[in-house]
Amino acid sequence: MDTTRLLLNTYYEALYEWIQAKRRLLEQRIGELVGKEIKRLGFGDLSSDKIEAYREASVAFLEERVESYDPVGHQYIYTSSQRKRASGLQSQLDWYDSGREFARLLDSASQKAQSELANERLEELANELIEDFGAFPDRSIISAYESEPALSKLPDYVLSRAIEELLR
Repeated sequence: MDTTRLLLNTYYEALYEWIQAKRRLLEQRIGELVGKEIKRLGFGDLSSDKIEAYREASVAFLEERVESYDPVGHQYIYTSSQRKRASGLQSQLDWYDSGREFARLLDSASQKAQSELANERLEELANELIEDFGAFPDRSIISAYESEPALSKLPDYVLSRAIEELLR
C-alpha cells in the first residue's frame, strides 16, 4: 500500500475514532441544529413529529458516516474495483459534488506522504489533514446546502455542521 493511501486510511480511522468518542455530543448538537435550521429558513410550521423525523434522519446519516470511516469497512474489505463501483454509486446518489474537495484532500495527503518519515508520522499527518480539511465531505455538503437550502438536504447538512463545529 502506498504512503498516500495509508495516510488517507489513517485520516478516516482518526475521524472514525473521533466520531465514536463524540457520538453523544454530535447527537445532541444535531437535535439543536435541526430545529434552529427549520426556523431560520422558514420551512413552514412543521409538527414536532416531522422535526423529530428530520433529527432521526440526521442521526441515521451519522451512522452512515461512521460506516464510511470504519477502518474495518470499505478501506480494507472491498477490492479496488468494488471500492470504485461503490464510490461511483455514491456520487450518483449525492445531491452535492465533492469531487473538488476530495481532489484537494488527496493532493494534500500526497504531498504530506512524500516527506521522509511519513510512515512514522501517520497519525500526526492525519490530524493535520483533519485540521486543514475537516471531515470529508462536509465542506461540499455545507456549501451546496447554503447555496440552495432544502428540507431534503437538511439531514446531511445538519450532520456536517455538527461535525465541523465540534471538530473546531
